[in-house]
Amino acid sequence: MHTIEDQVILRVDKLTKCYRSGARMLTVLNAVSFEAREKESIAVVGPSGSGKTTLLGLCAGLDKPTSGSVVVGGTDLAGLTENARAALRNELVGFVFQTFKLIPTLTALENVMVPAELRRDRKARRKAVALLESVDLADRQHHYPVQLSGGEQQRVGLARAFINRPRILFADEPTGNLDADTSATIEHLLLDLNRSAGTTLIIVTHNLELAARTDRILELRGGALVQEGRTPAAIRGKTA
Repeated sequence: MHTIEDQVILRVDKLTKCYRSGARMLTVLNAVSFEAREKESIAVVGPSGSGKTTLLGLCAGLDKPTSGSVVVGGTDLAGLTENARAALRNELVGFVFQTFKLIPTLTALENVMVPAELRRDRKARRKAVALLESVDLADRQHHYPVQLSGGEQQRVGLARAFINRPRILFADEPTGNLDADTSATIEHLLLDLNRSAGTTLIIVTHNLELAARTDRILELRGGALVQEGRTPAAIRGKTA
């Protein structure tokens, strides 16, 4: 029998991030606390500069907080070396970025294979081919990023994010550089892949329609968590 505690994959407690700007200290994130459970999808919304991307980076261990803690999969990131954090990310975490971040010298297939090859997974190629098929890119797997449209590059990014079957996926404005029709396709693929893989999803977005399709919405303003709701009606109209 699983307890509520067992179901928590991410625990954020009083997370604060400050930067020095000349003689001033800027607080980008201010004492943010929340938990994410297995298979839950959470949208993080708020105006530009509210700390959304900073929060995502701290949760993923890409940066260190000024104070507060992040626990991923039962491991407190504060006690890990940089190499240990990288190993934890490769084991538990997937990423989807607004700017795609594909390696230009690798084909679509090779880009998808990279995280699995880092784990020396002998089935990396087979898994990558299957994932590219699932995002309707079977006929583009040997193309390089420069030969792909923005939507196709993001679909490669989605396939790459899921190849290690991460327990938690962080997505930072995954449709921010795409037109409306392409965005709708990416959103559908992201949520479908996430459900089929049983992954926890934390997604930063300005798109309230996408946020409405998640289980829970967190609103940041001025670096603070100011609103949380299970339905978009809880915050609709406040994040334009």
